[in-house]
Amino acid sequence: MAIFKGAGVAMVTPMKENGEINYKVLGDLIEDQIKGHTDAIIICGTTGEAPTLEDDEHLEAIRYTVDKTAGRIPVIAGTGSNNTAHAIMMSKEAQKIGADGVLLVAPYYNKATQNGLFKHFSAIAGAIDIPCILYNVPSRTGSNILPETAVRLGKEVENIVAIKEASGNISQVGKLAALAEGAIDIYSGNDDQIVPICSLGGIGVISVLSNVAPLDTHNIVQYCLMNRYDKARQLQHKALDLVNALFCEVNPIPVKAALQMQGFAVGNPRLPLTEMEPEHKAVLRKAMVEFGCL
Repeated sequence: MAIFKGAGVAMVTPMKENGEINYKVLGDLIEDQIKGHTDAIIICGTTGEAPTLEDDEHLEAIRYTVDKTAGRIPVIAGTGSNNTAHAIMMSKEAQKIGADGVLLVAPYYNKATQNGLFKHFSAIAGAIDIPCILYNVPSRTGSNILPETAVRLGKEVENIVAIKEASGNISQVGKLAALAEGAIDIYSGNDDQIVPICSLGGIGVISVLSNVAPLDTHNIVQYCLMNRYDKARQLQHKALDLVNALFCEVNPIPVKAALQMQGFAVGNPRLPLTEMEPEHKAVLRKAMVEFGCL
């Protein structure tokens, strides 16, 4: 059974000026998302700057989110790593904390083979009891979870239940959906491809856009699930300029700037990410005004 259907927000990790996590603002963001009908919270993923979080603060952010959400919607914890043993440890801790599932990014930099990917994900899933969502984002990891590998994992590993597909390759997603036969759920990992991926059999999105436009993102998916693709397309088209602006610099630089414009004191990203360039901020602000979220 799916962990969720709809729009899950890839939550930012708000920071104070001294670089510490700002839990007050994180709580405000969680409440804003739930009010906006977001269907799941994904904490400490790419958008949450997981690569620069120390293990103790990474786990504390998951714990805070689980407690604050209080079972109202599912909480999925980013616990992936290119170190299988480390991913197992973090996933076990996330389960102890009470996360409803984990998001496991493909190993980055060391670029495993397809057999290595199968063994990596199988080892992590085998160490825990909660559902696992694979995360395929070749532009960041340098490796691609091929459809055959994803389907094999879905069929052979009981608690591998879904994949966040951010390859950008619609043909690959189509092949994945054709091979899956219900063995693995598909979430769009790209906000500009929600409608195409849902039309191929996807059940939702894990979204950056949802940080600043939760209800609209939720509605795009709901219209797809209701087979109202006319309405879904209208919202998808309306969002394209904003989505492009949210990715005009590497994520999560623009989305943190966007949330600051909305009045959330999320701070700047940690190095090596930097504050958004002024000329790009102007483009982002214009897109937000035109979309109606500012």
